[in-house]
Amino acid sequence: MSRVPITFACGLYDRMLALQTGEVRPEGIDLNFVAIDNPRELFDRMVGGLEFDASEMSSSEYITRFAAQRCPFVALPVFTSRAFRHGFVAVDRRVIKAPKDLEGKRIGVQLYTMTAAIWIRGLLQHEYGVDLSTIEWVEGAIDKPTPHGKPTVLPPLKPISLVTNRSGKSLSQLLEDGEIQATIGSDLPPAFGTNPNVQRLFPDTRETEKDYYRRTGIFPIMHLVVLRREVHGAHPFVATSLYNAFCESKAQALQKMRYLGTLRYMLPWLPADLDEIAEVFGKDPWPYGLEANRPTVEALVGYLAEQSLIAAAPAVDDLFVPVHSRNS
Repeated sequence: MSRVPITFACGLYDRMLALQTGEVRPEGIDLNFVAIDNPRELFDRMVGGLEFDASEMSSSEYITRFAAQRCPFVALPVFTSRAFRHGFVAVDRRVIKAPKDLEGKRIGVQLYTMTAAIWIRGLLQHEYGVDLSTIEWVEGAIDKPTPHGKPTVLPPLKPISLVTNRSGKSLSQLLEDGEIQATIGSDLPPAFGTNPNVQRLFPDTRETEKDYYRRTGIFPIMHLVVLRREVHGAHPFVATSLYNAFCESKAQALQKMRYLGTLRYMLPWLPADLDEIAEVFGKDPWPYGLEANRPTVEALVGYLAEQSLIAAAPAVDDLFVPVHSRNS
């Protein structure tokens, strides 16, 4: 039986390395792994040109297209990128002392619709009572006076106080100059660490995020995996085959990370970090599958609806095609 050729584009993460090297091979698939470490480039190429059979994809871009019934993909419950986002709110400490101080201010954001920004806005609203409607959002690249990539994204469904940065300055420079009072997104501004006025809103980031996870069960998902709908229609088995291969690749990465005879990563305190991770998350800090991630996916879908990026929250079970775990 011939193997189905599948081109898969993704960042070369530790959890994907065994697929890239061929150490893990999806059953019935001849996998061509294309490593693209710039997420915005990857998403723009997949959404704008359908360049790959499967790829890493922005969770928010997928869900907004699914909800609008303008989605050429199906999704697998494989979460290639996750990050707590408390540490990605940079503020002008001369003006912003606490989350509520953000109300009525101008805040820079790389892309209003990006998943990181959606998580941060949801966090500010639900955890700290920030009235998002009072804020003017300034959209642009954080480190240069240009747009953030060339996204093909669906716009908000309701009017938002959102302007494009046409100042000739980066968002980082605007923050230093006092023309905006904060930035949110997937990166910290270059001014952080060089300008003492630019600080994190939540300075004790790790303890704040651990408390958040323990209370909510939410470990924010940034990216998932999509498969072109026509490929899934022609070869339905591919979804399960890929899912199980992703799980095996991740399991190998976890096993290698936990081997302490020689540290796999340039993290001097990796053994202590692993102890802390086990204490907070248990056996698997990065679970795939819907059930283990239901609170996180439900929160993201709810934030998308509240922030007028989708008309109504779809059932989270409908977001993913069925897969059959080899271990279930």
